Amino acid sequence: MEPALSPSQAVSVALAENVKAPAPSRICLVTLGGELFAIDLRHVREVFELETMTPVPGVPSTLVGVANIRGTVMPLADLRPSLGIPSAAPLPFAVVVRHGQQQVGILIDAVPEIRTIHPDDLLSGTSRGLSESRPFLSGLAKIEERMSGMVDVQKLLACVEGAAQ
Repeated sequence: MEPALSPSQAVSVALAENVKAPAPSRICLVTLGGELFAIDLRHVREVFELETMTPVPGVPSTLVGVANIRGTVMPLADLRPSLGIPSAAPLPFAVVVRHGQQQVGILIDAVPEIRTIHPDDLLSGTSRGLSESRPFLSGLAKIEERMSGMVDVQKLLACVEGAAQ
């Protein structure tokens, strides 16, 4: 016969039995200067080929201009200088990311794929010192045998907005 559980122990056992493992996440993998970056798919609005860009004078170097996407003026950000990636050639694509009402087009080389990753594949950014060198990366994700920076869209938009002011 097992000993009776107190009410608080019974609640703890019931909660422990109902705890689910963290769910896998869907991500959009993009390349920028040969490096792989992952963006939570919930924040990706669309990807488009950049046909024309209108430069905007007097804005910080992160914001390189605007593009007209079906009648909406979209600010465009080039993250290469912030990431320490050489800015050799113009980037052909942009991925529009959003958080709440804020959105920005991030210039990219390519969009390799949409993928599911598991919580076991994620490493915290603080454990690797990313928060100081790349403030809008929240951590790293292991994608096959490569490491990919996980873009924190909320921090990225805050950095871009802070640079614009």
